[in-house]
Amino acid sequence: MQKLDLKITELDNPEYSRIVDRAEKRVEEAILYALVRDQARNDEIEILSFPVAVMMVAAANDPFLKRRYALAEAKRAYSILRQESRQKLAEVAQVFNWKIKPVKTDAVIPQTVPADFTLNFVDYLKNTSNFHESKWKLVNRTILHGEVNVTKDEAARLLAEEVRAHMENKLDLKIGFTLPQTVTERAERLKLLFLSRKGQARQEEMPKETTVDAFPPCIRQLYSAAQTGRHISHIGRFALTSFLINSGMTVENVIECFRTASDFSERMTRYQVEHIAGGRGSRTKYIPPRCDTLRTHGVCPGMDEICHRVRHPLAYYRGKLRLIKTQTPAAAART
Repeated sequence: MQKLDLKITELDNPEYSRIVDRAEKRVEEAILYALVRDQARNDEIEILSFPVAVMMVAAANDPFLKRRYALAEAKRAYSILRQESRQKLAEVAQVFNWKIKPVKTDAVIPQTVPADFTLNFVDYLKNTSNFHESKWKLVNRTILHGEVNVTKDEAARLLAEEVRAHMENKLDLKIGFTLPQTVTERAERLKLLFLSRKGQARQEEMPKETTVDAFPPCIRQLYSAAQTGRHISHIGRFALTSFLINSGMTVENVIECFRTASDFSERMTRYQVEHIAGGRGSRTKYIPPRCDTLRTHGVCPGMDEICHRVRHPLAYYRGKLRLIKTQTPAAAART
């Protein structure tokens, strides 16, 4: 990029319209699909469009959009990295100062699963803090002399998480200079698209028969965390999923609630949601844990007046629904 000597002020020049178009497309795809799609590659345009896209998202100045774009670029990185050689993965890892070593094919090391690399446990823990699947727990890994065994695909997944965190830091930059008009206009257009899409997504995620205003405080907090891609504990995910299913939400809409999670897996999430909904396994439809169980596990953020009269989140929901139907909106809100 330095050799090309492209100045920000030059982006208004029609000569660079393809770069700006691709930058806008990257952000648009992140908004609409939560990923950045590959296209017929023109390396120069791909490379130059990236910092321009970062400027557009930073200029839009929406925290949720920043997280969504960072996650979309991380997913793209994962899809590309997993196709690379072990040598290339190790080279990329060293850019992030990882202490990683390829496992020699003739090496004999203790392991419960095949391993392609050994990774320093500090680098491993730093990038698995938001992962919820049991296989990522350190207690379930082979670790020797402070090094954790990982497969090539797992290394790519961990690198994608590193990319996501790196992206979020980049997107927190303060624009201390005047952006070209073409970048400013597109950033504003993307912000409006995101705002309209966010409102539509909320309607899609919450069917008419499910009333968010009737959620108990614990579920309201979990639902908000899911929508913004924040970490949710295992019991929190189970409580939220089983509550939404029992309050009338479809399996598809529940899956969508978790799509912004950094470790989202369509296959795994679908299996877990369908299992809780009674569509798999024993065909038992599960209900959320009782209030005392949620308090024990630290899921309860604090009780309101209705909480003191019930022992189960669904009982709260039914009671609050009745209040909403019989009271004025202002009175229901105060309750």
